Amino acid sequence: MNPSTLGVTPLRHRMLDDMRMRKLEPKTEAGHLRAVRQLAVFLKDSPATRHR
Repeated sequence: MNPSTLGVTPLRHRMLDDMRMRKLEPKTEAGHLRAVRQLAVFLKDSPATRHR
């Protein structure tokens, strides 16, 4: 996953940066992103709109 990919929100970019700083494995990063994506689908809302 590359933060320069089109459509990356500032919140997602921050999440990616935070995971890389913590030196998480790529599969762990993918799992976290998948979980957030599934939560957004469940809530029918973007995490970026809920972030305060």
